[in-house]
Amino acid sequence: MSVYKNENIFSKILSGEIPNNTIYENEYVLAFEDINPQSPVHALLIPKGKYTSMTDFSENASDKEIVAFIRAISQITKIKGINDTGYRIISNSGPDSSQEVPHLHFHIVGGRKLGSILP
Repeated sequence: MSVYKNENIFSKILSGEIPNNTIYENEYVLAFEDINPQSPVHALLIPKGKYTSMTDFSENASDKEIVAFIRAISQITKIKGINDTGYRIISNSGPDSSQEVPHLHFHIVGGRKLGSILP
């Protein structure tokens, strides 16, 4: 497991150092528009706690944080109008997955047919 680094972009967004286009927020999570969307809907969901990956989060987050994170998905998909048409959730973890930011995050994408996950 990698060590959490406070200088990552999501930490800076959470601290207010970098602005974002917030979609949904509560005590435990923040969801915002991706600045380089890969589909008509492309949201990023992050926990407000300092977790590097899903493994770190599932092993160390409180039950309240975990429930809030998972429940936020349906709130985001409803707000973005893709709850009924379908969506994909992607989370990269570690170097083999090409995780770019060492803060747990889910990409929630939809708004069109997405095709296969892997070629």
